Amino acid sequence: MIAVTGGTGHLGNVLVRKLVETGERVRVLVAPFEDIKPLEGLNIEIARGDIRDRNLINKFCEGASIVFHLAAVISIFGKNNLVYDVNVNGTRNVIDSCLRHRSRLVYVSSVHAFAELPKGSLIDETVPIDPDRVTGTYAKSKAIATNLVLEATKRGLDAVIMCPTGIIGPYDWRISEMGNLLLLHLSGKLRVLMEGGFDFVDVRDVANALIVASKKAKSGEIFIIGGTYITVRALIQLLDKIEPKHSVKLFLPIWLARIISYFTTLGRFFDKKVPLTPYAVFTLSRNYIYSHAKAARELSYIPRPIEDSLRDTIMWLKSSFDLTLKIAHDSI
Repeated sequence: MIAVTGGTGHLGNVLVRKLVETGERVRVLVAPFEDIKPLEGLNIEIARGDIRDRNLINKFCEGASIVFHLAAVISIFGKNNLVYDVNVNGTRNVIDSCLRHRSRLVYVSSVHAFAELPKGSLIDETVPIDPDRVTGTYAKSKAIATNLVLEATKRGLDAVIMCPTGIIGPYDWRISEMGNLLLLHLSGKLRVLMEGGFDFVDVRDVANALIVASKKAKSGEIFIIGGTYITVRALIQLLDKIEPKHSVKLFLPIWLARIISYFTTLGRFFDKKVPLTPYAVFTLSRNYIYSHAKAARELSYIPRPIEDSLRDTIMWLKSSFDLTLKIAHDSI
């Protein structure tokens, strides 16, 4: 049996789908407040509970040969106790349970856990995981949790750590930041963006890499699972090629985007998604080149072209949502 935390998330539900397709028996941890729509129609066992409940997690992991730990809280704001409690203490609970039940752990960390280097640097697995050299609560929490996993491997934990770049792709039921950007493009309302760029990877390629790593990777190894580095301008050009809207009229310099982002973030208090947040501006302004050469070499990892990912995502969004209503709600 395989256990998955965070199974209703974007990567989580795609991973669960692929595991079910291969005939695996899957148990998924779902928080009490979470909607299970992303998992509808799948032949799985659903366990309701909180990742912070140590006894519950111990029971959840019992009998699992492999535990995929994806559950996490992402926050663009400053200090957030929930982010630390879930991302660090929740991971500690999973580690303890995997040690007790001798389960293999595949932990999904983040490229943001790597120590920050000068802008434009190459980031690979030789860059240290250092919570004192990252920006933001989320990145710090993932760095701390990643180090907890690494330390536990010295105590006998069988674990591999996976660090995806920016995830895009279909089955984005909760509408991620990138999903929201695509919706705004489809509506023709994406008027302003910023300069910069990032590495984006297809959610299906990440899920495949997790499964391969669960079978092939050596314990204690870290892998960056990346795709294609692309500038924001080039990304919009690709979107216009796939679904012509010519919506973006202005690309802001980074310094101006940073100022504006602090005002647009206020939209979060009104349950609105906004394309420019302080963390998004910071991330897009670093222009890091993330190497997935190690994953290619040891996991036979080959990401698909980003144009295919964007096309498939747009097709999925158009077939899965009433975009008129969805866009109208998010634009109010």
